[in-house]
Amino acid sequence: MTISVDVGKAARKISKFVRRTELEYSPALSNLSGAEVWLKLEHLQHTGSFKWRGALNRILSLSREELDRGIVTASNGNHGLAVCQAGRLVGVRPRVYLREGVATERIDLIRQMGGDPVLFGRNPLQAEEKGRAVAVESGQTFISPYNDQWVIAGQGTIGLEIMEQLESIDGVFVAVGGGGLIAGIGTALRESGGGACSAPRVVGCWPENSPVLFNCLNAGRIIEVEEAPTISDSTAGGLEEGSLTLALCEKLIDEKVLVTEEEICDALRLIAEHERWMVEGAAGVALAGLLRLLRRADEWRGRRVVVILCGRNIGVDRFREAIARRSSR
Repeated sequence: MTISVDVGKAARKISKFVRRTELEYSPALSNLSGAEVWLKLEHLQHTGSFKWRGALNRILSLSREELDRGIVTASNGNHGLAVCQAGRLVGVRPRVYLREGVATERIDLIRQMGGDPVLFGRNPLQAEEKGRAVAVESGQTFISPYNDQWVIAGQGTIGLEIMEQLESIDGVFVAVGGGGLIAGIGTALRESGGGACSAPRVVGCWPENSPVLFNCLNAGRIIEVEEAPTISDSTAGGLEEGSLTLALCEKLIDEKVLVTEEEICDALRLIAEHERWMVEGAAGVALAGLLRLLRRADEWRGRRVVVILCGRNIGVDRFREAIARRSSR
């Protein structure tokens, strides 16, 4: 199956609606890690995460007739927020399926954004499967958080920006859930870099507690993966059967790394202490992945690397718990 991910077209379509987020050098994290660390500030994107790019690209790809039939999506929170905000631009009210027990503040935010939240299932995959089934039955459009070529292309615009903002990059570190973000960025880096040999290495970072796509890539197929609670709830959840991201990530990810909950909390605190940013767990996963590899080997020492700070939508109490967990060690 040929998968078409047109990142350039997505960039032209969404450019006037998205923030071109800054790519900032971090002296503190560079000194601490031994690498030259640059941070891509996607947590400052509209709706508080990178998800705005992909959701907007998908919404803008739909005809007026498709929009009027209705939009359904499923999300741990960030994708749902982005779809709701994009829906407001075109005058539609999306229905958003979330797993039961999702943080109350995320449900409230979806309502505030104009969405219709529906709780279903014990985990994000069950909510996703229910949302898609409802959309198929009703003739509405289902917008997947990751399993969609337009969504993936929209996320890939981050990669285009990085290549325009900084030269001679050795690696890009990305937190991975369903794989839409890293597939999009990897596609853009390969295309902008002139091929696999000259493009930056793409490093996928997962919580040990939720290594879904990590295990699927190792197995070469989509499998059921046991998960435990993680502070990186934006990357949690199973992979939809037949997902485009499996094949894309097999080609585009150069290195994979798992990190512990303690390492994620360490990273969150380091970002707060040195950069004065309160970011969500998934953003901490990417920095934790870099720090784990630097402790394991010298390959990345002295290299110029980009860490994607993918979102900021975390409750204050949850963030404090993560910081306290790290401080008590």
